[in-house]
Amino acid sequence: MLKRLAKILAWMAGILVAIILILLVYVRSVARVDEPVPTSLAILDAKVEQPDSGLYTIGNNWFRKSESGLYELYVEGAPFERGVVNGKLTHELVQYQEEVFTHQLHQLVPSSFYLNILKYFVGWFNRDLDKHVSDEYKLEIYGISQVASHEFDDIAPPYQRILNYHAAHDIGHALQNMSLVGCTSFATWDTLSEDSTLIIGRNFDFYVGDDFARDKIVAFYNPEKGYKFMMITFGGMTGVLSGMNVAGLTVTINAAKSNVPSASATPVSLVAREILQYASTIQEAYAIAEKHKMFVAESFLIGSAKDGKASLIEKTPEGIDFYEVTGNQIVSTNHFQGKVLGQTELNQEHMRTSASPYRYKRVEELLKENGKNSVLKTAAILRNQKGLGNADIGMGNEKLVNQLVAHHGIIFQPEKQRVWISTAPWQLGKFVCYDLNKVFARKMTKNEEVYEASLTIPADSFLHTPDYISYSKFHPYRFPFNPRTDMQPDSLMKWNPQSYHAYMLAGDYYLHHEQYKEAIDAYQRGLTKEIATVQEKEHMERNLKTAEEKQK
Repeated sequence: MLKRLAKILAWMAGILVAIILILLVYVRSVARVDEPVPTSLAILDAKVEQPDSGLYTIGNNWFRKSESGLYELYVEGAPFERGVVNGKLTHELVQYQEEVFTHQLHQLVPSSFYLNILKYFVGWFNRDLDKHVSDEYKLEIYGISQVASHEFDDIAPPYQRILNYHAAHDIGHALQNMSLVGCTSFATWDTLSEDSTLIIGRNFDFYVGDDFARDKIVAFYNPEKGYKFMMITFGGMTGVLSGMNVAGLTVTINAAKSNVPSASATPVSLVAREILQYASTIQEAYAIAEKHKMFVAESFLIGSAKDGKASLIEKTPEGIDFYEVTGNQIVSTNHFQGKVLGQTELNQEHMRTSASPYRYKRVEELLKENGKNSVLKTAAILRNQKGLGNADIGMGNEKLVNQLVAHHGIIFQPEKQRVWISTAPWQLGKFVCYDLNKVFARKMTKNEEVYEASLTIPADSFLHTPDYISYSKFHPYRFPFNPRTDMQPDSLMKWNPQSYHAYMLAGDYYLHHEQYKEAIDAYQRGLTKEIATVQEKEHMERNLKTAEEKQK
């Protein structure tokens, strides 16, 4: 009887293994992406030259590192040629960025077993990703992928990996609720700007580690078709996060609340890229956004020199909305404002539970206090670390305009073709200014600075304070993918005494180590602070109750 049962179990196990293997083979086959076919491969033979120390060129294309710490890149031509040249000039940054991304993924998912499951899930989820990306951008991405490391070929071939990385923002935004995304943008024009021109400021608060944000590239594109443009990017990325074209159109993206998507579509950054490359007005931008299916919710703040104003295009997988103001300023954080999408149950719930409305009100408050806006005042708002009414709500609070996590801060003045970009750390370093007309007129033969030195905005004085030193010690413990093995809870509360997050982290530590009295004290103190989200407040309340019950 036992032998027969063992045979049946072995037979069932064999069938289960066979089914799993068949499923894995099926997923790998359907997830495989065909590589695009360029009309010519001649550019692959191009050699990188060094006409001056620190300046690297291929024909008219060039790459260098500014004394500011920002890398600068100029590329031109057809899609595949642009991609290959981009890759050849920035190959070290392309490979470094993938190493950092993969390392952070291992920090988030330390189990090899679950990583393999995740790999197959992403492969299945993105099985039709290439069908939602234009031939132009597939060719450009394929060109860049020529320099991708083969160290990660067990994940997928280079082209498939680089293509999928363009959707990483969307997948992470949709599947995680880890406060990784909390961007802020605003614009003023006409009577609310000192010189009446359109001024746009934004913090791109997308955080996946300090190493990920280390090597930023200011890229200047002169494509075969469309408008010349600039964007802030990193190695291997052709999508747009923040950018401006020579027609005076700007694009920035702010994440909104999404349901978990059911299938891949066009990555947000590639929709933004198409807008930047092919639109010169807000309506042209809307038409481009409208034709694409996206798999997350996003707001596009579009500034236009031709229109003399900025407006919001709000988009979800199911619909699109348009939001414009009757006055001369607009603010966008991480919730929708349109008549349709702004009233959805998901958006209303997000507004009730998230930090977005508080941060929105704070930007409005600062704009009102400052009077007519200017570039300098815009930088000051982007760096502001106080809550409503100038309250001290703790360094790094998600309700702050400056959460001390920004990948970059950026300021546009489209009518003057000027853009200011922050330097490290976060948006605290000096803002350097680029004049697009001058950059695109350059022929680089010497390794010389490209930015307009006379228009530099000095670094934030906060960098020279004891608070900055304290926050630098606190910062590594904020996010779950940073190691917390050496965490000292008392130090966290000392370094950031007004931050609920410091007390929440301390309370969690004490609870885990069964130090219930200390946990109770930490949670009680944390609950008296300005808490960023309802979820975090409820987390502390639940854990406080647990600690109190355990202490009895």
